[in-house]
Order: sequence, then structure tokens, then C-alpha cells
Amino acid sequence: MRIIEHPILETLDTSRTVTIYYNDRPVEALEGEPVAAALMNAGIKAFRTTAKRKEPRGIFCAIGRCTDCKMTVDGVPNVRTCMCPVKEGMRVYHQDGNGTFEKKDRT
Repeated sequence: MRIIEHPILETLDTSRTVTIYYNDRPVEALEGEPVAAALMNAGIKAFRTTAKRKEPRGIFCAIGRCTDCKMTVDGVPNVRTCMCPVKEGMRVYHQDGNGTFEKKDRT
């Protein structure tokens, strides 16, 4: 299930394995591969639910046009995970509806 060649993100270097966290659960991924591809490889297919009907959505177009793959990544909602490259330790969360920014303690 790995996407090695992507029309926008270039050819993937498969030499470095990293850990990302999906809903606080560790997931093995290849550094630089799209987050959506790493999650699909781990068997995760539903990335968000729609705002109105609460229907599950996952990867559809895989080129950043449809927004079906949007998730909250490192506290930022609505990230198109098909276009977002994996980095060590990133935190990815299932998104309900349109998502919201995390509140940060400003003290």
C-alpha cells in the first residue's frame, strides 16, 4: 500500500522509517511519504467525518483537490493529508466536521 511515486511529491526515499501518532497511537511511516498513505498502509481508512451528516471520509483524489482527506495535524485543522509529508513525531487526529484549532496556554 505504499505510494513510492507521487505526481506532486516526487519519488519517495524509502530508507528512513519514523513514528507518527494517529489519535495518540504510534504508526510506523516512511519519512516524506504523504500522511494519508502512511495511514492507509496502517489500515486506517476513515480520516474525518462530515460536518452535516457525520459520514466517514478518507482519501479520494490523492492530489489535494477534494479535501476528503483533511485531518488535524500537529494542532492545525483541515490539513490535506494526501499532500502533507510525514515527519518524525507528528501528531495526526481524526477530524470531526470542519475542525478547530487547539487552544494553547498563553501563560
